[in-house]
Amino acid sequence: MKIVDVCAFYSPFGGGVKTYADRKLALASQLGHDIALIVPSDRNAVEKVGDNARIIHLASPQLLVDRRYRYFEAASPVHAILDREQPDFVEASSPWRTASIVADWKGPAGRSLIMHADPLSTYAYRWFGPLASRETIDRQFDFFWRHLRRVSAGFDLTVSANRGLTNRLAKGGIARVATIPMGIERGLFSPARRDLDLRRALLARCGLPETATLMLGVGRHSAEKRWPLVLDACVAASRETPLGLVIIGDGRQRSQLIRNVGANPHVHLLAPLEDRVMLARVLASGDALIHGCETETFGMVAAEAAASGIPLIVPDEGGSSCFVSDGAGTSYKSGDPVAAADAIRALIIGGIGTALERAKVGAKTVPTIEAHFRQLFARYEAASHRSYRAA
Repeated sequence: MKIVDVCAFYSPFGGGVKTYADRKLALASQLGHDIALIVPSDRNAVEKVGDNARIIHLASPQLLVDRRYRYFEAASPVHAILDREQPDFVEASSPWRTASIVADWKGPAGRSLIMHADPLSTYAYRWFGPLASRETIDRQFDFFWRHLRRVSAGFDLTVSANRGLTNRLAKGGIARVATIPMGIERGLFSPARRDLDLRRALLARCGLPETATLMLGVGRHSAEKRWPLVLDACVAASRETPLGLVIIGDGRQRSQLIRNVGANPHVHLLAPLEDRVMLARVLASGDALIHGCETETFGMVAAEAAASGIPLIVPDEGGSSCFVSDGAGTSYKSGDPVAAADAIRALIIGGIGTALERAKVGAKTVPTIEAHFRQLFARYEAASHRSYRAA
């Protein structure tokens, strides 16, 4: 099968979509598919990344709100590439303009909308949730639901990575939604990578001895990640027990995060780890992952931490909450720093060693990205034999 992914959120600077797309390129090729990504870029070029796998760069403007990303300015250049490629199946990886571009393409291929983003949770629910119910917010943002219903009519399949999002999409009138959980790289993230010397070194960067608790946070520095909440929760919990926090990432709000950290010697900021093996070692060497973002559709960081055998402290909404099971960590009320601090305290009181043992057992159950893509491509092959798309 020939698959083309129109991938607006792909950025050379990293991120969850890039990680996902890079694994898709590699695994699709291994499974015998021909695959291409069309990405907004700083140039026009075709980059071969493996047998039957390539990235088609389309020169595009930068997003004003985040210059690490670009956007497709017009539909016609994308349609011209699709006309040339003649795929069997086309993916749209954004529910906004990209979805419209793919839905409006006149080619005969099947197509899917991948919900890599949850705009209402990322913005509307986060901004207005303290003031109004979700039903009220949904009514005020009905333009989004109308848009999504319109464009989804042009797709054979809308793919969600967690059941909570699937249920909201179905309730909003989106047809043919399938929950296909994503996964982690097989063999990369593992409790076997735990390194006590590395743990000791990370705690030392936080000015603490190895007897302290090492909390990890991973993600870009942006508002939806709720780093102030994470900081407040860890600082509150640290008043009762020695606790260090290492945050791995970067982003447009880094300077604000640095100001929030202030002179606190027990918080250390690390640059993004491009070396995936090193990231796996760091994750396995922590005592827990604390996460503030409730808007992620899958929660790749939480999945990788769970596969690394450390307990999770995550919001009770969004993709990350799916990985809290069998006592290997806990969830807290989304957006509530007091609840997050209480969750940290409960984990420590219950015994980090006990939680780590439970998490080590649970690590074996985290789904793999290979299983995700096998299931996804099987759905594409089935859908290619029929069409639900609007005329």
